[in-house]
Amino acid sequence: MRTRSLLALAGTVAALSLTAVTPASAAGAVLTTANGDVAVGDVLNASLASGTAATLYSSATGTSGVSCATSAFSATVADNPTAPGTATESLTAHSFANCTANVVGVLGVTSVTVNNLPYTTSVASDGTVTVTPASGSTIQTTVVLRTLLGSINCVYQAPSLTGTASNADNSITFTSQQFAKTSGSSLCFANGYFTAKYAPVTDAGAAVTVN
Repeated sequence: MRTRSLLALAGTVAALSLTAVTPASAAGAVLTTANGDVAVGDVLNASLASGTAATLYSSATGTSGVSCATSAFSATVADNPTAPGTATESLTAHSFANCTANVVGVLGVTSVTVNNLPYTTSVASDGTVTVTPASGSTIQTTVVLRTLLGSINCVYQAPSLTGTASNADNSITFTSQQFAKTSGSSLCFANGYFTAKYAPVTDAGAAVTVN
């Protein structure tokens, strides 16, 4: 009887141990959708969250600068390990359109162009999003403004950008990320602070969740 009791106890402990490790082994990848884990090579897409704008203002708390009603990005998944961990993507496209400016002496915005693509984007399980350029390069945006004296180019650079991913609305938000002007006339503000919220981030139309 005692031997059978010990065997039964051992079996119960083994079963409980298997149950304890099952959630970890079935946790899935860092990036998932309702269809399963996001596969390496998948292209993630997102546009601005409804009712928001992408802005590049002259100060972190001000409202003077450039505002774009349309913006979108595409990123190809390079690595998507089991959660918790950090997924990586290659940001291959980032566009801005329907932009306006409220800077004294500026009549309008001709274009806002992201240079030096692709960038590496990492998404950690805690929701931290980091955008970095290739080695020896920099994150760069060129803003072309229309003025009474003609067209001017304002070039802004940043070593990296940091954002936050949220599963509440499958979004990525960048808040007051600082760029420094590297060239341009005095009508180009000295620093640009980038703010934008992209939602939802999707993979083949399915919203992406960070685990």
